[in-house]
Amino acid sequence: MSDKTTMPTTYDPKAAEQKWYDFWQQGQFFKAGQRPDAKPFTIVIPPPNVTGMLHIGHALDFTLQDIIIRTKRMQGFDTLWLPGTDHAGIATQTKVEQKLREQGLSRYDLGREKFLEQVWDWKELYAGTIREQWGKMGLSLDYSRERFTLDEGLSKAVREVFVRLHEKGLIYRGKKIINWDPAARTALSDIEVEYKELNGHLYHLQYPLKNGSGHITVATTRPETMLGDTAVAVHPEDERYKHLIGQMLVLPVVGREIPIIADEYVEKDFGSGAVKITPAHDPNDFEVGLRHDLPQIIVMDETGTMNEHAGPYQGLDRADCRKKLVKDLQEQGVCIRIEDHVHQVGHSERSGAVVEPYLSTQWFVAMKPLAERAIEAQKSGKGVNFVPDRFEKIYLNWIENVRDWCISRQLWWGHRIPAWYCEACGEMHVAREDVTACPACGSTSLRQDEDVLDTWFSSGLWPFSTLGWPEETEDFKRYYPTDVLVTGYDIVYFWVARMIFTALEFTDQIPFKDVLMHGLVRDAEGRKMSKSLGNGVDPLDVIENYGADAMRYMISTGSTPGQDLRFRIEKVEQARNFANKIWNASRFALMNLEGFTASDIDIKSNLGTAERWILHRLNETVREATRLIDSYEFGETGRILYNFIWDDLCDWYIEFAKLNLYGTDEQAKRATQSVLAYVLDRTQRLIHPFMPYISEEIWQHLPHEGESITVAAWPVFDEALEAPEAVKEMELLMDIIRAVRNVRAEVNVPMSKKVELMIKPSGEAEAAIVSRNEEFIRRFCGTSSFETGLGLAAPDKAMTAIVTGAELYLPLAGLIDISQEIARLEKELATLNSEVERVEKKLGNEGFVAKAPAKVIEEERAKMADYAGKRDKVLARIEELRS
Repeated sequence: MSDKTTMPTTYDPKAAEQKWYDFWQQGQFFKAGQRPDAKPFTIVIPPPNVTGMLHIGHALDFTLQDIIIRTKRMQGFDTLWLPGTDHAGIATQTKVEQKLREQGLSRYDLGREKFLEQVWDWKELYAGTIREQWGKMGLSLDYSRERFTLDEGLSKAVREVFVRLHEKGLIYRGKKIINWDPAARTALSDIEVEYKELNGHLYHLQYPLKNGSGHITVATTRPETMLGDTAVAVHPEDERYKHLIGQMLVLPVVGREIPIIADEYVEKDFGSGAVKITPAHDPNDFEVGLRHDLPQIIVMDETGTMNEHAGPYQGLDRADCRKKLVKDLQEQGVCIRIEDHVHQVGHSERSGAVVEPYLSTQWFVAMKPLAERAIEAQKSGKGVNFVPDRFEKIYLNWIENVRDWCISRQLWWGHRIPAWYCEACGEMHVAREDVTACPACGSTSLRQDEDVLDTWFSSGLWPFSTLGWPEETEDFKRYYPTDVLVTGYDIVYFWVARMIFTALEFTDQIPFKDVLMHGLVRDAEGRKMSKSLGNGVDPLDVIENYGADAMRYMISTGSTPGQDLRFRIEKVEQARNFANKIWNASRFALMNLEGFTASDIDIKSNLGTAERWILHRLNETVREATRLIDSYEFGETGRILYNFIWDDLCDWYIEFAKLNLYGTDEQAKRATQSVLAYVLDRTQRLIHPFMPYISEEIWQHLPHEGESITVAAWPVFDEALEAPEAVKEMELLMDIIRAVRNVRAEVNVPMSKKVELMIKPSGEAEAAIVSRNEEFIRRFCGTSSFETGLGLAAPDKAMTAIVTGAELYLPLAGLIDISQEIARLEKELATLNSEVERVEKKLGNEGFVAKAPAKVIEEERAKMADYAGKRDKVLARIEELRS
């Protein structure tokens, strides 16, 4: 060790972070495969989209994973934390198209090849940015295995899965109602549609019977779709309409004749009991249309513009069409009533456009056979362990009711569908390799399908495609299946379910043993972070101002599995203060470990009570922290580490240690140095997964063996360090010291002023503890005189405190002016009485209680309880002083 200036007065996060991340990278401490005889432990990172910068939600997700992987690495596992990014088809393409629009261009102006060059440039830029952000956060990723969802190996896996599913008849091409994004001009899956509650209208329309004998009333929220109506349906048992079934109606505006049909889909007691049927623009109507062999009339094109089937409205945008059509229908007496109507309207998650149910030829995955296997695995106990377990029910509910998955997207960025069409004979061929000649007729005139696959198709293979599948690579054999997936609860359908059923289908194993679901990061008021609210938090800004360790500690210990986290900058400040507390404690210790080496540490010999106690508390903390991390209870882990470091180590043990460190007993000093070095070393190891930078910086200054704390052994519980008798003794001493300090505070006597202290132990054992620790007590209570004895009598005019094992008396004569102190307390009592009266009056006001928010009323009641509690204490002090 060098002199005490080895550690600067204050901790500089910026300098430490750059230094130690470079050191870890150069030393390849994060690279998997360096412990061939160790048990593997694998996490594959949920790949962030290459759409832009990482946000605070990413910081939470990645920090939790880093805590797990760092702990497992220290526990001796061969750890692999595999990084990577997702091409994010529609999201990334939308970003690049926005950039082109700023230049007055569209992707069609560039053409497919040139446009894709632009997207690859975007990917390289943001993948590099993401990598830099990972480094800033201190993530211990194995960059030698970094993957991207459009990598050659992953593309091979995607084709293999597509071809196999197609060969089994589980991928097919068909015409169905899908979710259509008219802005991005692509199909969307159900889970890419975000529903928003909007104030709209319900339009009541009268369709006249062809024979002129009357009309039927229908209602719709989308009147423009009536132009594609091909029937009106009623319930077969509805007496009002039985006689009309089979008759014809005349569709207003376009004059087309449509039949009245009977179908049990109709709820006869809802509305008029008659429903307009538009097979090309509604999923339920599509099914009705199939049952009755109805025509499928599409009335708008892929941009949401009305087409030739819209008659006089051809060429209008769907929104403009609605306005003009409704006006015309009102003038013709067809639209008889318009009601205000609040309803859920689907919007594209990426473009924000209102989604149109649209009849289109697309590629689909037949989900039922795949889902059945996943359901069977989960219900037989061979499935994934969800944390919290309530998410298992949510997962099962979704896959038990899953519909066929539309996997084709009308985009250019993504995995192109491996299907080729022969221009000569019309045959379609699905293949693993590019088809250059038609297997049916030999023609070389072939055209590949223009569409790409849904992003979630490739990311659903992420846990095994990243490890080399479909090849039986060494990484795949060693690191698959993975151990835990950490992800937000909002993508259990998007991603988690897809990974499970594809893994079972293609690897016969679940992809991960555990799924840890964390919540969303919200602002301090509990609102979702968004650009519109301007309440987003950039993790790099937090790191710049407070350091990576403070941010990591705050978001990880502030989270509970499955629950949302409120981000408060004050909590980051508290985490920074905690880091500074650790730094200052370590710096003090190092000043007193001059010349001390790791080989000098001896925690078996000549240990005093305080030393045995702190080792016991460390031991208990090790056991509990290990259990909590294994249970993914990071908030509780952070709490017990904080309590041990701040309270036990800094506030108590270091203060006790000073007696030996500054004393003349060299044997006691050596024992204290050993324990101090040992406890600080183990403390840095325990806090390291949460605060990697400051723990490495301190650990490197401490007496230690090994290159880096990242690969230092995780502390383990040691039965030999248990010391219940030392705990009992220390608890009595600490209770005495706390009680005396509390009394001092109550009567306004500062620690600089010496007091008389009399202690009456409750028994022989307690008397022995007090007697042999007199020096401790005198020092930490600030006594001028000290007296103890089993038969001690309480003196006159003394403050009394009772703790478990002893009664304490502090004579007040000469210490304070009792009459002056009573006067001060009476003044304080008057203020408290006034506050109590004010709040009582407020809560007794019926108008206030009726109108005020529940939160405000609760706050007033809390004030009342606080003031009343303080008043009772002041009264008790006055009585004690008077007696």
